[in-house]
Amino acid sequence: MRDDILEFYKGVSKYTNYSLYKDYFIGLPDDLKELTQLIHDNYIHRIVLFQGYKEKNKISKEYPWYRYRCDDDILLTVPAIVSELFRLDSRGLTHFRQTKDKVVITCRYASILLASILKAKGFSTRVRSGFAPYIDQEKYPDHWICEVWCEKKNKWILVDADEIEVDVEEYTNVDIDRKQFYFAAEAWLDVRHGKIEIDKFLHGSHVQGLSMLARTLFFDFHSLMNDEVSYLFFPTYIDTEEEFYNLSIEELKQLDDLAVLLLDVDKNFDELRYLFENDQRFRSINTPLTSDRDHLELEI
Repeated sequence: MRDDILEFYKGVSKYTNYSLYKDYFIGLPDDLKELTQLIHDNYIHRIVLFQGYKEKNKISKEYPWYRYRCDDDILLTVPAIVSELFRLDSRGLTHFRQTKDKVVITCRYASILLASILKAKGFSTRVRSGFAPYIDQEKYPDHWICEVWCEKKNKWILVDADEIEVDVEEYTNVDIDRKQFYFAAEAWLDVRHGKIEIDKFLHGSHVQGLSMLARTLFFDFHSLMNDEVSYLFFPTYIDTEEEFYNLSIEELKQLDDLAVLLLDVDKNFDELRYLFENDQRFRSINTPLTSDRDHLELEI
């Protein structure tokens, strides 16, 4: 593995910037199992909370009715997540956090938190977006995990920081079998080549289709460039269904080409970096508060 690539993934983004928490993060457990369990103990997945209220179980009784049902829109960065944890409980990340004092986030947020902690400790880490058959083998749900460089094994290992129930036997959230995670590029190309039905892939609880796969491709691409955008952020030129389904054959081919590069990130690292830094289509993003009219300088 190239040293400059490993060094790049020790770097932080606006989302994973550990900033004032560096010394605190360094003091957290180095063991990945222990560290991911610690993260688990400090948040509730929004789906788990929803199920709790639906089933009227213990979580629904302990989680305050006046709290937000999801903090994803608010706690976009690691500093925001951690500061909120300290605000709710001065012990910070703790195995003994009460339900009422947990944040409600999803897999993207758990992943950037794990990535930030590991980067502070000096580990090369990158966030990935794709689909997880190990969660549900009937419909592959979208999922975000981390790739961590393991010096001992001389390879990237997959680590899931999320609090989930799995659908496969002998599951481990550390060094996950790569056959059990469908990377966004693989999903896009397999659907485009007719190797798998598009309805197999699911974003959230109901979003499907090729436009969803294209956006997931962008989530993974940006994450690999240390820009772990929210799943609420879309590429400017395909942020609506109408725009996506009006793409030309050549524009769809450009997405195919991007996906091919993403199949081998380390081999194609330089080309991916060039695209990220120079291609307006691949770089410009609309957020919930911005739209095409905010990108007047773009010729796309």
